[in-house]
Amino acid sequence: MAAGPVRDTDAMIAGMAPVLDREVYHFAIVTDPVRAGEAAALALAAFSEDEGLSVILADGPARDMGLSGDLPMRRITLTVHSALDGVGLTAAVATALAQAGIACNMVAAYHHDHAFVPAGDAGRAMDLLKQLAGQAPGAAP
Repeated sequence: MAAGPVRDTDAMIAGMAPVLDREVYHFAIVTDPVRAGEAAALALAAFSEDEGLSVILADGPARDMGLSGDLPMRRITLTVHSALDGVGLTAAVATALAQAGIACNMVAAYHHDHAFVPAGDAGRAMDLLKQLAGQAPGAAP
């Protein structure tokens, strides 16, 4: 039986076990309703904003739609099943990356949190997050 979601801050950080996705992603905004439907069907994630549909697209579909931007991103999945009401994981990750000068866009989903970082900083971000997890109280030696 699978364990339930983790709520304890230290346990979430210690157990985050970051995994770097091989794919490159682009954040884009789509204002045309027809194109928004197409983009939403291809998107890893989408969010409706006042300015249009904000999407996260893999590199291929983004390029095909003319939506690849100047900041290619990589996704780091924090594989701990963090509770929706868990407190502190996002803050710890964003703070560690910010202190290293790495931009980070966090996306929380039902089971996991995902950190999108500039593609050129992905390796360094992974090293920092593994170090952060290893330093958390309760981390495996």
